Amino acid sequence: MEELARESISLLARSASHADPPRLGSFGAVVIMLKSALGAGLLNFPWAFQKAGGVNTAIAVEMICLVFLISGLVILGYASSVSRQNTYQDVVSEVCGRAVGQLCEVCFCFNLFMISVAFLVVVQDQLEKLSISLYETVTGSSEAEMPYHWYTDQRLTLLIMCLVIILPLSIPKEIGIQKYTSVLGTLAATYLCVAVIVKYYLADSHDVILTPEHSQGVGSWASMFSVVPTICFGFQCHESSIAIFSSMENKKLLNWVVISVVSMIFCLLIYTLTGVYGFMTFGRAVASDILMSYPGDDVAMIISRLLFGFSIITIYPIILLLGRSVILNLMIRVQRRREGIVTPSFESRCRVVLTVIWIAITLLIAVFVPDMSEVISVIGGISAFFIFVFPGLCLVFLMQTEDVTPRIKVILTVWGVITIVVGAFIFGQSTTIAIMELCNKF
Repeated sequence: MEELARESISLLARSASHADPPRLGSFGAVVIMLKSALGAGLLNFPWAFQKAGGVNTAIAVEMICLVFLISGLVILGYASSVSRQNTYQDVVSEVCGRAVGQLCEVCFCFNLFMISVAFLVVVQDQLEKLSISLYETVTGSSEAEMPYHWYTDQRLTLLIMCLVIILPLSIPKEIGIQKYTSVLGTLAATYLCVAVIVKYYLADSHDVILTPEHSQGVGSWASMFSVVPTICFGFQCHESSIAIFSSMENKKLLNWVVISVVSMIFCLLIYTLTGVYGFMTFGRAVASDILMSYPGDDVAMIISRLLFGFSIITIYPIILLLGRSVILNLMIRVQRRREGIVTPSFESRCRVVLTVIWIAITLLIAVFVPDMSEVISVIGGISAFFIFVFPGLCLVFLMQTEDVTPRIKVILTVWGVITIVVGAFIFGQSTTIAIMELCNKF
């Protein structure tokens, strides 16, 4: 998921250049789609399999979601070819109207904000495990004997990291580090998948509880649907899909359908393997972040923590840049209407203030909402707009203007409406879960 931002930046810069025409082949498009989807969302999948009620139920939910995921990608490619726009927001605005386009911008910005929160939660989790690992290595004592000191608190370490590393990387107008870290998220996800499988087979025994908490009734259905936001977060690459489509040599719809199917199937394989083996390793006891379930002194998982940690530290500024640009452009438009001119000093001050506020609020939320599953629930709900609602709206609006047979027009319009309804249901369900969990905390 976190590769989405850096690929959007690089691809849009390339497609915007008239001197450098699109040269992305089908294989390259599949690779970038994989890089866009694979990332920190993988950490939550074993917990999602446990929450869904087991392997069979979770895979069934995944397969149903896969139909809508691929459908959304195909619709977006079609909408981009018709509207001739190169970004998600521009396509939605051109096809569905300015009001829907503005709603898309708001959702886009809020989604990036919550992803930033999720990244800091992941980093905080890994800092906690790394401090435990360091303590056990130096003292030879167990985690239970580890005393508490304020200066070893991972929240303080996270604050220092934000001030010393993330803030300086985030303030500049352009962020060049994305050129050198584009494979880290994919590498971390692939490594974790392999490590989880190997750890399962190397374990001495598998004496864990695999039976679901709710085997039937309302609780069973609620548990099954509660994992959909996790799936949406993990497979989300739809925002960058239009940038990828716009940079391709072969923009035929059939070619784009093949690319969408192949990339989503590969993602499904990696997510499913990690979910299945992570769940079978720990059963009901699996943590919402799978890395938190392994001992702090596990060398293989220490490497995974470092990979994920470094990947997130380098991608956080890029996520911030994209979200900040939406707000900054709005402030610049307002300033231009009021004063008639926008000075460089005004733009610079706004950029610094927005950066500090963004980091401060995401850090505050990450510290007080430490459970990754709660953050993922919110992100998954917002992701439903980009995967279901906006593609569905695009399809419905396109069918009002495109020259197709009446039968196809009816079929596609109905499918668009179904997609919108499903997206609205997922958003409402995930929002309800988030509110209930927040109420239970207090």
